Amino acid sequence: MRILQWTAVIWMALVSGVIAQNVQNGITVSGEGVVSLAPDMATIRLGVSERAATASDAMRQTSEKVRGILDQLDGIQVAGLDRQTSGLYLRPVYDNRPRDDNGPAQVVGYEAGNTVSVTVRDLSKLGALLDAVVAEGANDFNGLEFGLQDNAEALIAARKGAVADAMARASQLAEAAGVKLGAVLQMSESSQGYRPMEMKASQMRSMDVPIETGEVAIRAQVTMQFAISQ
Repeated sequence: MRILQWTAVIWMALVSGVIAQNVQNGITVSGEGVVSLAPDMATIRLGVSERAATASDAMRQTSEKVRGILDQLDGIQVAGLDRQTSGLYLRPVYDNRPRDDNGPAQVVGYEAGNTVSVTVRDLSKLGALLDAVVAEGANDFNGLEFGLQDNAEALIAARKGAVADAMARASQLAEAAGVKLGAVLQMSESSQGYRPMEMKASQMRSMDVPIETGEVAIRAQVTMQFAISQ
């Protein structure tokens, strides 16, 4: 009985050694799948910044213009859930000119700012939205990003493309090395969903320029390790 037990232990050790050797001597490749689609939503970060002699005046002027912007969003029927305050600040403005007495810089006023992130789910409203908020005093744009409301199906297709790409690469390497490709030993994924297209603030200064939405790319990456058949 003890001989059978030792035989089983030795056999398991040999099998483990073969598996470890196959993992170590396998073929490891990476593959990528990309699916490009026209966007169906946009996110814009817009806001107002104002300067005044007092902190209360700076905040009051900023708040009044932001309220006007929110009213315009109501008129364009942008839902409340699609807008969120993403930045609010109030800070002193200093006179940084050199002083003869080398004293500290003096406060000459205050600057207040309020930034709102707005999601536009109907891109046909985007031009009207930009015109409206600029007319209400929006003077701070942090970018415009196009994206997708639902990228689940596109991500599945990108994953399949990534696996197919990795398998094709592994087959090419095995053929070049004169070996036979074995089973998949390991697989890992690092998908990115979609990469939004961003429009810089400088591109939005002239609102009469047409906005091109282009496409957004859904990417999936996989790393696969194959055994080498003996």
